[in-house]
Amino acid sequence: MTGGGLFRPVVSLLAGTVFGLGLAISGMIDPARVLGFLNVASGHWDPSLVFVLAGAVMVAIPGVFLQRRLSRPWLDERFHLPARTRIDRRLLLGALLFGVGWGIAGFCPGPAIAALSTARPVVFLFVAAMALGMLAWDRLFARSGD
Repeated sequence: MTGGGLFRPVVSLLAGTVFGLGLAISGMIDPARVLGFLNVASGHWDPSLVFVLAGAVMVAIPGVFLQRRLSRPWLDERFHLPARTRIDRRLLLGALLFGVGWGIAGFCPGPAIAALSTARPVVFLFVAAMALGMLAWDRLFARSGD
């Protein structure tokens, strides 16, 4: 079964909803809390998000093992894994930009999307800037192959 019809979008919506609720309940959509976690040198470090990250790893590890045992996913024809697996300058630069952006704004893509539910203007501004950055990357770099 490839998840045709309405089943696949419904499962996707439910998974996204659970993910967004988890982000909201854990406090990951609050940039002040995230920045408190990232700022270990301030003397007011908030370690509570370590538990969120540990929970994510505990869910991901069995998922990775399951994915390696399956010939294909339940709701698609194939797994969509990255073709590039080498750690190179491009990957490191992307990770650096992601980390700097996360440290400045207190948002990363998933929590920012979930934070749209707060209707705060700063969240809409961040998501718009993120979308523009993704579009610029796609137009300028991704299609050129490198």
